[in-house]
Amino acid sequence: MYTDMEIWRDIRRRIVVDGVSKRLICREYGIHFRTLQKILTNTTPPGYQQTKPREKRKIGPHLSFIEEILAEDKKAPRKQRHTAKRIFDRLVSEQNYNGGYTAVKEAVRTYKQSVREVFVPLSHPPGWAQVDFGYATIELDGEQTEVAFFVMTLPYSDAFFVCAFPRECTETFQEGHKRAFEFLGGVPIRISFDNSKIAVISIGRGQNRKLTDGFLRLQSHYHFTEHFCRVRRPNEKGHVENLVGFSRRNFMVPVPKVRSIEELNCHLETQCRNDLDRTLRGKEKPKSERLKEELPAMLPLPAERFEAHRVEKTSVGPLSLVRFDRNDYSMPTKYAHHPVTAIGTVDEVRLVVDNHLAARHPRSWEKHETFFNPIHYLALLERKPGAFDFSRPLEEWTLPSCFDLLRRRLESDMDASKGTREFIKVLRLLETASLSQLEKAVEQALFIGAISVDAIQLILEHRRQEPIALFCLDGHPHLKSVRVPEVDLSRYRSLTEGGQ
Repeated sequence: MYTDMEIWRDIRRRIVVDGVSKRLICREYGIHFRTLQKILTNTTPPGYQQTKPREKRKIGPHLSFIEEILAEDKKAPRKQRHTAKRIFDRLVSEQNYNGGYTAVKEAVRTYKQSVREVFVPLSHPPGWAQVDFGYATIELDGEQTEVAFFVMTLPYSDAFFVCAFPRECTETFQEGHKRAFEFLGGVPIRISFDNSKIAVISIGRGQNRKLTDGFLRLQSHYHFTEHFCRVRRPNEKGHVENLVGFSRRNFMVPVPKVRSIEELNCHLETQCRNDLDRTLRGKEKPKSERLKEELPAMLPLPAERFEAHRVEKTSVGPLSLVRFDRNDYSMPTKYAHHPVTAIGTVDEVRLVVDNHLAARHPRSWEKHETFFNPIHYLALLERKPGAFDFSRPLEEWTLPSCFDLLRRRLESDMDASKGTREFIKVLRLLETASLSQLEKAVEQALFIGAISVDAIQLILEHRRQEPIALFCLDGHPHLKSVRVPEVDLSRYRSLTEGGQ
């Protein structure tokens, strides 16, 4: 069975090569002379060619109404915009449309294609970078948790760095930059950002931005130039937008199972280093070689390391607690009702009063939690010993067994209230000593039967004193030949006898 293309080929060859008459071909194949002329003019069948658009008698009068609806949709929330089915229903009820749904769907598709934005490919000079955050789910210590992961990329060399944090905030934004700069070996001269509230307080005309103190502190340390994309124009940093998805798909699938976020970050850094060996399509060298070429265009790392932190001015409450990032942290009770500066890093919270470090706690990324240091409340409990056994800060404080024995002996030698107060005084020695040091001092005090706070303090200070070490001549060969004569003590005896 012949196909149309085979017939087309045979007719052309028989006339051009074999010299068969056109009249015979028309009669043999049953085609019109004008059709034969078309075959001889075109090497392949041209197909149907419409000379002018077909008139849309039913949907045509309503196209302006459809375009008006779709234009208004740009101002509506994304999830409350018209579908083709909803437009069809409105055409039927409001415009007396008697056509089909398919015509409406085709009109909507044609309009959206006509207004779809077209982007210009951007050049990426050496030393320019882009930054963004993404989100992914991990299994953290057996529990599913969402983490924010920071991505910095150098589009010229295609090198990039990824690290994860519990949340996107000022200190993780700063810490991500610090780790990325150290990984890449330099500081980009220009970095593109979106308009996150972490960096931008308010947006003015064009590129005018009022920047946060946290962003300015980071920029002042590393000296890079900022570039903020236009609002809702993520395509201006499309390279990092793509790498956010690439990192999630390639580095976090399957869902990572880790015991800590730092364990995850070790995995991510290893993946980033391995990726430097990859050579992309159209590139002659691997990423690692291109990164070496790009480094001269970047700024050197500052000699002093940057500390990523957020600073908040607040005050100590009546329960001697300070609120920072939706959690409460304890302070020594003598600072109650005082103003305090809270400094939060990725790992810890430091509480400063009058330029003095008053307390520090491990950083919690949960919310509405309270963290006590029992030692902070001992001075207050010394004045209120009756509250010792009901104190919330001491509820989960587990002490070595020797402390229970010490308390029982103190309360048996004195009355209960005085014995408890004396025991609290012993615990207050933890304000200047470690728990292991005090434990050994208490054990020795119990052994010799001297259990007063003064005796335990004396033992503690004695154990702290280091014995006098003999002077070692190693490393001092010039001193080995020195000889010190022995002292004749009889000379001092003559002085004594003379005094008599």
